[in-house]
Amino acid sequence: MKSKVESSWSLKMKNSAQLLFSSFLLLPLILFLGGSVMAQNTTVSFNVGVVLDFDTWVGKMGLSCIPMALSDFYAAHSFYKTRLVLHTRDSKKDVVGAASAALDLLKNVEVQAIIGPETSAQANFVLDLGDKAQVPIVSFSATSPSLSSKQNSYFIRAAQNDSSQVKAISAIVQAFGWREAVPIYEDTDYGNGVIPYLTDAFQEIDTRVPYRSVISPSATDDEILAELYKLMTMQTRVFIVHMSRSLCSRFFPKVKEVGMMDEGYVWIITDGLTNLLNSMDPTVIDSMQGVLGLRTYVPKSKDLDNFTARWRKKLQQNNTDFERSGLNIFGLWAYDSVWALAKAAEKIGGTTISFQNPEVAENTTDLAAIGVSQIGPKLLQAVLRTRFRGLSGEFNLLHGQLQSTVFQLVNVIGNGAREIGFWTPLNGIVRELNANGMNKYTTSISNLRAIIWPGESTTAPKGWVIPTSGKKLRIGVPVKDGFSEFVKVTRDPSTNVTTVTGYCIDVFDAVMKALPYAVPYEYIPFANSDGKSAGTYNDLVYQVFLQNYDAAVGDTTIIANRSQYVDFTLPYTESGVSMIVPVKDDERKNAWIFLKPLSRNLWLTSGAFFIYTGFVIWVLEHRINDDFRGPLGHQLGTIFWFSFSTLVFAHSNFSSPL
Repeated sequence: MKSKVESSWSLKMKNSAQLLFSSFLLLPLILFLGGSVMAQNTTVSFNVGVVLDFDTWVGKMGLSCIPMALSDFYAAHSFYKTRLVLHTRDSKKDVVGAASAALDLLKNVEVQAIIGPETSAQANFVLDLGDKAQVPIVSFSATSPSLSSKQNSYFIRAAQNDSSQVKAISAIVQAFGWREAVPIYEDTDYGNGVIPYLTDAFQEIDTRVPYRSVISPSATDDEILAELYKLMTMQTRVFIVHMSRSLCSRFFPKVKEVGMMDEGYVWIITDGLTNLLNSMDPTVIDSMQGVLGLRTYVPKSKDLDNFTARWRKKLQQNNTDFERSGLNIFGLWAYDSVWALAKAAEKIGGTTISFQNPEVAENTTDLAAIGVSQIGPKLLQAVLRTRFRGLSGEFNLLHGQLQSTVFQLVNVIGNGAREIGFWTPLNGIVRELNANGMNKYTTSISNLRAIIWPGESTTAPKGWVIPTSGKKLRIGVPVKDGFSEFVKVTRDPSTNVTTVTGYCIDVFDAVMKALPYAVPYEYIPFANSDGKSAGTYNDLVYQVFLQNYDAAVGDTTIIANRSQYVDFTLPYTESGVSMIVPVKDDERKNAWIFLKPLSRNLWLTSGAFFIYTGFVIWVLEHRINDDFRGPLGHQLGTIFWFSFSTLVFAHSNFSSPL
């Protein structure tokens, strides 16, 4: 009986111990779950709008990277009290659509910040709404220099300004010595914004912009062809292309169709197009073989490799239609923009998040009903002061826009772009970024890797050609009898071919050859049908004034009445009477003047007789005269001394003892 009682008591104690042990195990879990629930209940929602084009490639890229950025950020910062809540809107590729979406977010959702819109034209409208509501507008794809935080204080460009690349483009042009370049750009805010900066950069290196080709985004194929045929008639063969991806996909196939992708042409695409090369159709890439481009340099990192792998995996799971495109800089900028906003939101998380709505009367427009964010100024300053290392590199905002100064130079070959070098503001064109000993700016082509130019040429194009339909300059030359060293016109009677020669012609030909571009011209003699002169020099000058000639070359004297009709070059020879006289040197200053009385042959003959005389004396005297005996050097010295001393004094008779 006792054993049964003890067994029952032992079983109860065992169950109690197990229950107590289980309670200890569950206690941390209960505390953790309870803490998490409390944390979720204490987090502050921070509404952020996203305005992008859902059907464009950049819009899809942003929509795929922004949620991943939000998930990654709060996985790494789970203890943060604020949580960004995204509200996406489709701008439908339209300026009005973007403004309408932003207005809806500001009025009905009361977002504290807006990521987007996508294009510079859309951003131009939305920025005014942001200023009115004091809500930061953070765009990672509106790169036009026409947008500035100086004009719109609540605009934050989480991307590079297009004007930052013009120095790199001018460095390429300077490296190859091209003296003319034609920009080809679309007629939008994005296309027009960079052209003044590009023109100024070319002016600094003495490169002319003879023409600007503007193409509308809605241009038909026939209009694009008409513009290309116009460019073909010019002598310039260096073209800078700055346009959107959609227009580029129609433009370059037409370039190849008309034969402007042959040898001798130079095509340089800007950063926006180069970053989108991996998203273009293979047929478009095939029409761009040999094109040069520059794109933003993205430093490699483990975080970037990890994100790229996860991004590709997500696309494969979702079966998206731009899986093959690959991740580019716009997706990285979108990712970093979310991190910057999340960090800034946490800094001001303790502030009351609210909108101050204005008092409006009936029949008030939606614009008048927009409230003002109470934390907008603080949020703006917090974003501008945010510094961190993102996927695209260092996130550092200066004057409201991202700062990144290194560009990668590429050459379109095969199915993609091959790196040929880099450009930095400090060192210029370099082959490697970490090259030692680089302490000065250089634009040497030796720092670039081998380039395959259009037409599969390995020789750098000279940048210009003589156009087949170009107009030749008509250069008038005088016809005269007599002095013909300056200008001489001769006609072959058998072939009737006129030849113009002379000093003035040589000077003019040399000047035209020294020009950095081709100028076709021909000499037209100022003569009648019989070959005789058609008039005086005054008549020739007046024909230039009448535009029968484009210029005149010859020994034309610059006088006052002729200067009233034409402009003269600076004179390269003096006019008037001249005299040619021989120049005689003053020989009295010559140290060898004493040699002048005798000729060279006479001096040589005299010297030979002196030596002969000394030899004869030696033959006669050395047997009996001790002065002519001794070592060989002494005897030779005596011979020459005796011969040359006779010039100044007479010697006494030599005698010997009997």
